[in-house]
Amino acid sequence: MLINELSKRTGVPIATLRYYENYGLFKGTVNEKVKTNNYKDYDESIVQKVEMIRGAKDGGFTLAEIKKMLDSWYNKRLSVTKKVEVVTNKINEIDIKIQQLQSVRKLLADCIVDIEDGGC
Repeated sequence: MLINELSKRTGVPIATLRYYENYGLFKGTVNEKVKTNNYKDYDESIVQKVEMIRGAKDGGFTLAEIKKMLDSWYNKRLSVTKKVEVVTNKINEIDIKIQQLQSVRKLLADCIVDIEDGGC
């Protein structure tokens, strides 16, 4: 499939897909017989990778972390235990961020009370 179809199937804009490809997260293939354009073909496995990238981004992974994970995941270099460890570590990071955000939220709520009481 061409990048337009990949975009439609994954819901990821073409510019973002090109960025991900240039970053090295996946690779399309060029038909060497066709010399008139630079169209690349993307197979079904790329759809799965893009969906994994989206899920990882939503989960708070950076592109560098995703690249490393994809390289290891698809080259069978990560054991099940290691895969669980990677995801568990990200969950722990998210939990820390949640605690930090809750502290900031409390501070802001206290600030509203101070403002309403004329103390600020």
